[in-house]
Amino acid sequence: MQTPTARLQVPSGPAARILRQRTVQAAAVVLLVSTACFAIVQNLPGDIAFRIAAGRYGYDQVTAASADSVRAELGLDRPIWQQLLDWIADLLTFNLGNSLVTGADVAGELAFYLSSSTQLAVAALAIAFVTGATAGALAAARPGGAMDRITNLWVSGARALPPFLLGLVLILVFSVHLGVLPAAGHGEAGNIVLPAATLAVGLSGLFARVTRDTVVQVRESGYVHFAQTKDLSARLVFFRHVMRNTGVTLIAYVGVQVLILIEGVVIVESLFAWPGLGHALVHAIFWRDIPMIQATAVALALLVVALNTAVDLGSAAIDPRPRRREVVL
Repeated sequence: MQTPTARLQVPSGPAARILRQRTVQAAAVVLLVSTACFAIVQNLPGDIAFRIAAGRYGYDQVTAASADSVRAELGLDRPIWQQLLDWIADLLTFNLGNSLVTGADVAGELAFYLSSSTQLAVAALAIAFVTGATAGALAAARPGGAMDRITNLWVSGARALPPFLLGLVLILVFSVHLGVLPAAGHGEAGNIVLPAATLAVGLSGLFARVTRDTVVQVRESGYVHFAQTKDLSARLVFFRHVMRNTGVTLIAYVGVQVLILIEGVVIVESLFAWPGLGHALVHAIFWRDIPMIQATAVALALLVVALNTAVDLGSAAIDPRPRRREVVL
């Protein structure tokens, strides 16, 4: 008598396939980024123990004896490969260690910095998406019209301004001369306005350009003309057929822009003293705080993977095209 054999049911479908691929990618990214950061820090000029001692006691109090004491305490005199294997072993148990300078728990500090960077990125992306997509849709309503020309001028100006220069201009205008917004700080609603606007301006120009071109292209497609022959209202055709198909392109484009956004976060956070991952990474590199460098770099890399996963899942969810191809014999 044969007994039924229980089989492990592996989830299938586009979402499950995307999650499996991104999980493997995340593991590879963690290993690659942490190893690269460790190798780069080890090859930076200067004595790591001296820098860490300066971060702890101040440059005026650092001596050769204090540097040697830090080196022996942290095990920096061990072989490099042994230090790297220790870090990877700790990482496999989700132990990020303690800061070599402050002694604080890296996981706790990382959670605070990640929360701050996420707030800034979400605010900048929301401002850029709303303003850019709206301007692009209005420009596409009448190609070559006044709104289209204004949008083109906005796109050119927004892309020509580097974030650090735009940030300085905003600080001079709204903080120094008008005095209506703070130039730095964290914890109050007004603190996020200038750094978020600095990141959003450049992104909004790109969103406007992509939205305008995509809406014009979708409006000329055959399925939109077919929908117009079914006596549907212009508003219904626009939101059901034009904007839905435009959304597939826009969401995919958001994934590309997020990479640029994360790169810009490092500069903008340093400019506005925003306590995020970019700000923490710059300070950790200066003080040669290896656990903090590796943790922040891995967090930024995983943030990119997570956002790309969300973009892929969003695109798969709203894509109106059939998800299965069946052959009928």
